[in-house]
Amino acid sequence: MLIKMLRKDFRRNKSLTITLFLLVSLSALLVASGSNLITELFHSMNAQLTKSKAPHFVQMHAGEIDQAAIDRFTANNKLVKQQQTVEMLNIDGLNLYLADAANPESTSVMDHCFVTQNEKMDILLDMENKKLQINKGEIAVPIYYMQHKNMKIGDKVTIRDGTFEMAFTVVDFVRDIQMNPSIIHSKRFVISDSDWQGLKSNVGEIEYLIEYELLDTSKLTQFRNNYQASNLPKLGPTLDHQLFKMINAITDGILAAVVLLVSFLLSLIAIFSLRFTILAAIEEDYREIAVMKAIGIGHRDIKKMYLLKYVVIAAMASLVGYGVSLVVNGLFTANIELYFGKAAKGLLLHAIPIVAVALLFIMVMFFCMRTLNMFKHISAVEALRSGKVGLVRKKKRLLTLPLHKSKRLNVPVFLGLKDVVDRFKMYRLLLFVFIIGSFIILVPLHLLNTLQSSGFNTYIGIERSDIRIDLQYSDNIVSEFKRLSAHLKEDRDVEQFSLLQTSSLKTVNEDGILENISVESGDFSIFPLEYVKGAAPIRENEIAISYLNGNEMNKEVGDVIRLVVNGQELGMTVSGIYQDVTNGGRTAQAVLPFQPETVLRFEAIIDVKPHVAVQEKTNEYGQAFHTARVTDLKGYLGQTLGNTIEMLKLVATVSIIIAVLVSILITSLFLRMIVAKDSAQIAIMKSIGFSLQSIRMQYVTKSLAVLGIGIIVGSIISNTWGQSVAGALFSFMGASKIEFAIDPLQAYVICPLVLMIAVTAAAYVSMKSMNKTSIAELNAE
Repeated sequence: MLIKMLRKDFRRNKSLTITLFLLVSLSALLVASGSNLITELFHSMNAQLTKSKAPHFVQMHAGEIDQAAIDRFTANNKLVKQQQTVEMLNIDGLNLYLADAANPESTSVMDHCFVTQNEKMDILLDMENKKLQINKGEIAVPIYYMQHKNMKIGDKVTIRDGTFEMAFTVVDFVRDIQMNPSIIHSKRFVISDSDWQGLKSNVGEIEYLIEYELLDTSKLTQFRNNYQASNLPKLGPTLDHQLFKMINAITDGILAAVVLLVSFLLSLIAIFSLRFTILAAIEEDYREIAVMKAIGIGHRDIKKMYLLKYVVIAAMASLVGYGVSLVVNGLFTANIELYFGKAAKGLLLHAIPIVAVALLFIMVMFFCMRTLNMFKHISAVEALRSGKVGLVRKKKRLLTLPLHKSKRLNVPVFLGLKDVVDRFKMYRLLLFVFIIGSFIILVPLHLLNTLQSSGFNTYIGIERSDIRIDLQYSDNIVSEFKRLSAHLKEDRDVEQFSLLQTSSLKTVNEDGILENISVESGDFSIFPLEYVKGAAPIRENEIAISYLNGNEMNKEVGDVIRLVVNGQELGMTVSGIYQDVTNGGRTAQAVLPFQPETVLRFEAIIDVKPHVAVQEKTNEYGQAFHTARVTDLKGYLGQTLGNTIEMLKLVATVSIIIAVLVSILITSLFLRMIVAKDSAQIAIMKSIGFSLQSIRMQYVTKSLAVLGIGIIVGSIISNTWGQSVAGALFSFMGASKIEFAIDPLQAYVICPLVLMIAVTAAAYVSMKSMNKTSIAELNAE
């Protein structure tokens, strides 16, 4: 009998049932895909951390080292399990040719580090997550170049420096747990021991990774303090295994967070739509319900009859959504599989998306049961007498629109607006859907535009400029910097420039222990970064610190940091806290009273005059200063965030499609119900001379009026709460305060226009039943 009831109800409310089914299915699809994405990301990343034997602590160093001193420190430190020193041969991009490229990698922002396979830890893996084995004449290239340069097995990698030339054949690609992400500007190429020795004697600069595996990772801070207090090499940033996890999770972590956010919002729409349809069904069946109560059927039994329908819809929709997620999961996890491989999952990990969908089903059923509890309050006598659910109460209207005062609006438009005002409570569902739809469209779109904007550099610690020139540590770095400085002063194409230098200095923490800190010094007033609090340092003994440094050091604006420069301790006042993701997000900027003894690198930040072609100027500087890394702002963003931007484009596209489809479905559902509810009113209007077209215009006006309010409110929420959500996504990597770069044409013209066209089309399609409505039919009923 129950099955017959369900079939009859489906035939009677086919469009309603299909709409609810699609909403819950979409929610289940995104919940399953989002939870699977997070599961795959962290499981695959942890599997690679284990297979590669990732070190727990790494000190990067540019300069000479004393391995005997490192060995003595290791032997005397009870926290260390084993130590390994990795030599990296840094090849200048000017000398490196990839595949069939006619031009070298001189404009690349990446450091090209040639290494051999490690033995103890930090194992470099192949595409099957096995230890790379490279023979003479062969090379394994970072995955980054397969993705961004379309390199393939069999391609050539050539190094040329004067009369010296050495060519390698690509035989594999490298999965490197330390340097996989594009946001890390060092990439390791793996060659054989003999080839590496041949390169070392002819080209390149040596850098070191001093790596440690600890017996107990909970003692990492203690070990870091021990190392910082020693006299061991420290000319470079320090890294640890927690930082490796963070930087590897950035791109896909953001994607997973956005997918789950959209699925949550879609679930809310499904729940509110379900509530609306239940209330509408109860209102439609109130006489039958009253009769059932009058003949002695309890409200619990009536509730079960209605609940069965929604249990079946939600259960089947959840199963379909989960099933479709199994098909589309590969689309979302492709980047994870490329960089980490596909790790074998146990039963528990396979169950996580199922549990997520089950929780969605339980949530839907919970709200469904809450709504159906109103059966307790339905009076059989009152329903039969008044023809309404409960008592009829007259409500005082706060706002009225009298027709005789309307001089400019035509009658159908006026009546549509008046109905929205008079029955605003009934239109809340439609308004809520349009607000959420606007949010789902705008937040991913704003985030994408922000990452592509020139101003985003300032959020990640890079000054907004036309050109950036980096001089890395070398024996002749000072003389090259002086030559660059003189050249910039004489170049008439330059509008303005700033020269900065980065040194590795020491701070004294609250326990009196010396810690390393990367400090940039120079004039920061010309190209300021984005500050969370305070401002750039402009006076001597002022220092600005990055967001992550501020959190770790527990420092705020106005606090004092004890900085050691050339053996002399200085009290530096914190002038501001800025956002930065370079060097692990742990940097500082200061105006120092004297020059530090050791400089790690120099930077020139340049704006050219309006008539100057940036790309041509970039090439000119690249040829004039071949030892420097010269990049333009657009190229820097593309090489650093290109992968993240591509993933966000996918999310933004999917979000727009989902929001438009949901708006069409809910508009259709809502208007079908309203037309059915207003059938008597429609029949009367037709009988007194209103044309079918003018009546339809009323309902289209209602939909577009609610849509307009929804777009305005949705835009406000997206530009406020949406920014907070974006800041939360980026806060763990050092950028906590994001201001959206909004494209007005996209946000305020194209997207609203797309929604208006979709809603208008849905409204007209949903009003076909008006053709059959007449006074005769009304009297027959």
